[in-house]
Amino acid sequence: MGRCSAACAAGRQCAAGVGEGVAFVGRIVIIGGGPAGYEAALVAAQLGAEVTVIEAEGAGGACVLHDCVPSKTFIASSSVVTAHLDTEEFGVIGPPGDDVRVDGPAVHRRVKRLAAAQSSDIHSKLVKAGVEFVTGTARLGEDTLGHTHAVQITPAGGDAPYVIAASTVLLATGATPRVLPTATPDGERILDWRQVYDLPQLPEHLIVVGSGVTGAEFASAYLAMGIDVTLVSSRDRVMPHEDPDAAMAIERVFRARGMTILNNSRAAAARRVGSGGDGGVVVELADGRSVEGSHVLMAVGSVPQTSTLGLTEYGVEVAPGGYVTVDRVSRTNVPGIYAAGDCTGLLPLASVAAMQGRIAMWHALGEAVAPLKLRTVAANVFTDPELASVGITQSDIDSGRVPARSVMLPLAGNARAKMDGLDDGFVKIFCRPASGLVVGGVVVAPKASELIMPIAMAVENHLSVDQLAHTITIYPSISGSVAEAARQLMLHESD
Repeated sequence: MGRCSAACAAGRQCAAGVGEGVAFVGRIVIIGGGPAGYEAALVAAQLGAEVTVIEAEGAGGACVLHDCVPSKTFIASSSVVTAHLDTEEFGVIGPPGDDVRVDGPAVHRRVKRLAAAQSSDIHSKLVKAGVEFVTGTARLGEDTLGHTHAVQITPAGGDAPYVIAASTVLLATGATPRVLPTATPDGERILDWRQVYDLPQLPEHLIVVGSGVTGAEFASAYLAMGIDVTLVSSRDRVMPHEDPDAAMAIERVFRARGMTILNNSRAAAARRVGSGGDGGVVVELADGRSVEGSHVLMAVGSVPQTSTLGLTEYGVEVAPGGYVTVDRVSRTNVPGIYAAGDCTGLLPLASVAAMQGRIAMWHALGEAVAPLKLRTVAANVFTDPELASVGITQSDIDSGRVPARSVMLPLAGNARAKMDGLDDGFVKIFCRPASGLVVGGVVVAPKASELIMPIAMAVENHLSVDQLAHTITIYPSISGSVAEAARQLMLHESD
């Protein structure tokens, strides 16, 4: 970005990504208590800083209370249902699968209970570390406090606003569901993904608008619970930004299990019809068609929560769409102001948000720190089966941007997969043509989020397919396919 922190402006030693090499003086204020905010606070407190976190809803922020933790808890309930289906193949005879019933309110209560417990655990951890936690909102104020930054805090509960001075400010306010003006959520029939846990019962026929990660995950979970699901996708396949082989494999599973998928279909509006128990929704498509259901879930992306932070007035650079512009050590263009998490628009993952927050604090407090490397970040889609990926993508190879060799092994040939009755999924590995260095991979399988780990470690630590292939794996195991894929890439080297 060309501009450094307050320490650098004062002529002190600093190098981007190396840390400022100076001791901290003053207070750190973190606006937002999600993964970016609370992980940053724990790092700063560990390094001896005075830290104040301001969060409107509770420790953990929206990620813990409304988004990631609740959705994955909800998906866990759907996985339990899946485990009770088709047991006859295993010689286990019991009630027919149709007799498995999901108690929607009980699922919702569990979701909320675990989210609240996780938030409480994070709050306790912050307090134990010596972090001041303020429930309320905050914004950047007029910079009239010398070399420090003024932060205006409005506590919850009607207490009077006040201003505190901070040597370093971290913006970590996250994002919120995007709302289409023609399909405004009402919390009853037209829903965003934060409102589904307030429904008195599960939907009878759920229309999911948006086939990205969030839409695909909820569509998969509700389908597993026995709900009729129609997925409206504006592209030619679900999850268009994921590996095409993986996305198509999961779409085939969705269709085989009874999901209706409308590809190349863009939703123009959603409206309620009927009233009371007989009510429902109609989703109008851009081509004139319409789809009827009991409820519609709008999963059309997120927007950053930055409009109330006073960024423009303070001189903080904001990209189109409201995202805060940062460099690879989380600095904005204003010395001493950092940003991390979904409000930066880099990669909307809790793991990335947390690392951005840690990096910001390490850099601000003079610790040695490596800049963020998104190429080594593993990501997962919690559908059934899951889709995990790391490193370069198939599109990178197909476009010629990155030269690489690859191999894809279907799980159908894996002994453990046969035992577990897994017919769908695969392991794919990418490596450099000459050196054999592992540069990426994709896994489609149950618990792919766990199986991607050895590939992610290989990418992060510059391991070759030779080294991966010589790692002895458990037999039988799904992870054995990772080593087998590496062995097949080794064979290619000797051709």
